[in-house]
Amino acid sequence: MSSPDAPNCAAALLCSLTPVGLAHLTTCFSASQLQDLLNDWRFWAREEQIAPDGDWRTWVFLGGRGAGKTRAGAEWVSELARWSKAGRIALIAPTFQDVREVMIEGSSGLRALADERPVYEASRKRLCWANGAQAYCFSAEDPESLRGPQFDAAWADELCFWAYPEEALSTLEHGLRLGERPRLMVTTTPRPMPALKRLLDARDTVRSISATWANRHNVSPDFVAKLNERWAGTAYHRQELLGELIETFEGALWRRAEVEALRRNVDAEFDRVVVAVDPPASVGAEADSCGIIAAGAYGEGAARQVVVLADATIQGAAPHEWAGRAAALARSVGADAIVAEANNGGEMVREVLRAAAPEFFVRLVHASKGKRARAEPVAAYYAQGRVTHAGVFPALEDEMCAFGAGVAKASPDRVDALVWALTDLFMGGAQPRVRIL
Repeated sequence: MSSPDAPNCAAALLCSLTPVGLAHLTTCFSASQLQDLLNDWRFWAREEQIAPDGDWRTWVFLGGRGAGKTRAGAEWVSELARWSKAGRIALIAPTFQDVREVMIEGSSGLRALADERPVYEASRKRLCWANGAQAYCFSAEDPESLRGPQFDAAWADELCFWAYPEEALSTLEHGLRLGERPRLMVTTTPRPMPALKRLLDARDTVRSISATWANRHNVSPDFVAKLNERWAGTAYHRQELLGELIETFEGALWRRAEVEALRRNVDAEFDRVVVAVDPPASVGAEADSCGIIAAGAYGEGAARQVVVLADATIQGAAPHEWAGRAAALARSVGADAIVAEANNGGEMVREVLRAAAPEFFVRLVHASKGKRARAEPVAAYYAQGRVTHAGVFPALEDEMCAFGAGVAKASPDRVDALVWALTDLFMGGAQPRVRIL
């Protein structure tokens, strides 16, 4: 086990002892007592990873990437279950795969803890402890699945990445009705979204905040160094590494509240669907991402509406890889064309896309204006309520809400692809949907 030196970690006191002091301490305990101490989460945990005292209903743990949020959530649930403080627990993540791979089977998940390992019954989507406590798995993609069951505790992971955060959270809260004091723990990297802000504003909510740096002994030093090198001094650094809740950026073309208000399911027959590609100029880990966005449109004239369908952006990929990804997305959404910026690559862009997707028409576009000038008309369509997001696209929406404010170092590749897709669908109007056979 790694040796933390954070000042609020109990194990730091042990690590600070001299060899003589450490030898003396070990003579005061039996081998089993020392093993129990090493297996005790409260010995290793930082202060913010321990459930606060008091009569709270919701504990919100905001943290950067790799800040120890998952471990804190798993240990909280494990303690409730093992000590019979909760008999029916809900586990909710953006998808079922996230529940299984992160909350349950992950390196910091429930089945990786030092204490009793619960049995995972995949067919029934539940965890069972020897004392009869049970934890049931739910995907935030299906809020209705939370309607009916009742619990005395719940752990909600990555709330800000849920497809329907307000609907799923409200349904979950109505199900927390067992026991004397049902409680909810939320672990998430923060985003300024209504569901999270409502929780934080509640009088019976407590919060903890942890930066990635605080957990540096349990993550790769290279990981922390590269993130700091790339994002230091940006709002992204404050949000993703420090766990800060960033509200709005002065000068940005989009506002978070506006994007949230335009998120809904749309049951419409599209007259056109496109996949837009913003290719990077280079390849490798330090290269810009290849922005890949899918969108569909319906209606004519001033009544024309566009729905953003998917974000398949990929970073560090070779041309045949990003072309293959764009082709796969085009097939999955039933696109009739692929629109690609040709400033980086020219005809090579067309050829690599044709090789990956010969059945699609490839239209090359060239950027003659600056990024902001190209994006302003698209932002105006959002302001008019003519664009809808069919789901949550956190990385894209983060770029949108920072674009134009001068707070990000990286190229806004997702926004570039979004602008090309929406410009094509709005400016091109309704056209016959044709495939190349």
